[in-house]
Amino acid sequence: MFIRFISILFLLLVVLEIQAQYAWSKELPTIGTFSSPRVADLNGDGVGDVILGAGREEFIPSDSAIIALDGKSGELLWTVSARDQIFGSANLLDINDDGIQDIIINGRSAELQAISGKDGSRIWQFVEGEDRNLREEGWYNFYNAQFIPDQNGDQLADILVSNGGDVLAEPYDSMRPPGHLMIIDAKSGALIKMVDTPDGKETYMSLIAVEDPENNDTKVVYGTGGETIGGHLFATTLSDILQDSLDRSIELATGNAKGFIGPPAWVDITGDNIHDLVACSVDGRMMAFDGRDYKKLWEAEFPNTETYSSLCIGQFTGDETPDFFISIAAGVWPKLEWNRQFMIDGSDGSIAYSDSLGFYQTSSGIAIDLNKDGREEVLLSVNYQEIDSLYRKFFRNMLVAINFETGEPFQISASYPGNNISSTPWIGDIDGNGKMDIIYVHATNERHTYTFDGMQVNLIPTDLIMDYDPPWGSYMGSYFDGVYRKSPP
Repeated sequence: MFIRFISILFLLLVVLEIQAQYAWSKELPTIGTFSSPRVADLNGDGVGDVILGAGREEFIPSDSAIIALDGKSGELLWTVSARDQIFGSANLLDINDDGIQDIIINGRSAELQAISGKDGSRIWQFVEGEDRNLREEGWYNFYNAQFIPDQNGDQLADILVSNGGDVLAEPYDSMRPPGHLMIIDAKSGALIKMVDTPDGKETYMSLIAVEDPENNDTKVVYGTGGETIGGHLFATTLSDILQDSLDRSIELATGNAKGFIGPPAWVDITGDNIHDLVACSVDGRMMAFDGRDYKKLWEAEFPNTETYSSLCIGQFTGDETPDFFISIAAGVWPKLEWNRQFMIDGSDGSIAYSDSLGFYQTSSGIAIDLNKDGREEVLLSVNYQEIDSLYRKFFRNMLVAINFETGEPFQISASYPGNNISSTPWIGDIDGNGKMDIIYVHATNERHTYTFDGMQVNLIPTDLIMDYDPPWGSYMGSYFDGVYRKSPP
């Protein structure tokens, strides 16, 4: 009991340390975001800078659709335009060999761009031009890309990415164009290979890939279907994609009325040093599959919920097997008003924690051991309302930490005006001082929940010593690829 008291007291002191600190915030009054922050030193000053996708309302061009902020001050380093919202989160690769990470980022209306991290100049844009009928050409949304081994001999990793989702289709119209899996030259943006989904269904999922050294190949998982259309979760290989053989894909799971949208994850939960697969379906299921033969290991069900967000992976239960946290929507699309949270024991798929925190959002949790007890806490964005004496609703958001030993959530940030719909925070040591920093993004309109008329980016430093690199400190993990690993790739 005494040790537990000390652990709780330490967590409360950490909360006070976080709330008392504040480095900078940058308000951007005419744009909004669905993107999650990425961090890389773009200007060579030794401090990480912040990269985000952004934009205006859907189908409206923006001159600030991709932005970079100085990590020291929060001031804009550069902005890049796009024909539509850039809702994706950046992947980083030094494309032009100048020693600075460049940005590959995706969005609506076939937006996939490579941007120089140094000055914001465009290296390439997969589909150029503003006045094209992209729908007639068969181009739809691009989702988060993954890097794969060099395919064309230029000594640079190439890109594997999914494209799909006809946003103009009626909700229950099953006649929709199939999604594409594409391999793209990272240096030039040229198309190397494109294959359609084997079930002929659309895709909204950011695929994931991981090396398979046993077979000298790369394993790939992708999903089809959507909010109102059934689909499948498939596993394939890079070699099959290159051979136009998606019909050999392994069907892992099926959703009869709804598909698979939230990105899955690769993580070893069987202890055999092979990455297993954990994925969620829109209809409220979490499933784990053995990475060696894709045999299902367990399945957890969350009745009366729908899942559009990705996973958070961490050491939550105290054993050696990684565990899983997810914040998902209560209800049925389009009536999704509240969120539910679940923590799943990775060893057997049992639900070890549940709660109902905040109004609907799709951002994911991140994991860090705040109180140094060997069990990680989850940091999560939460939306809520305040009502004044005239019964007017004002929307607010904040960061909370969930301690799974006590089952208690703690507010760890200030309360901010507006909502955070889908931007997952970033944690790390942005300035190299050995202490944890948080990048947190939210909308600023306090009267409406879904807006692109103002956003704010915050750097929140803490006095918490960073004595390890958290494997899951950002959206889709600390290395942005959906792979849980305790050391850099």
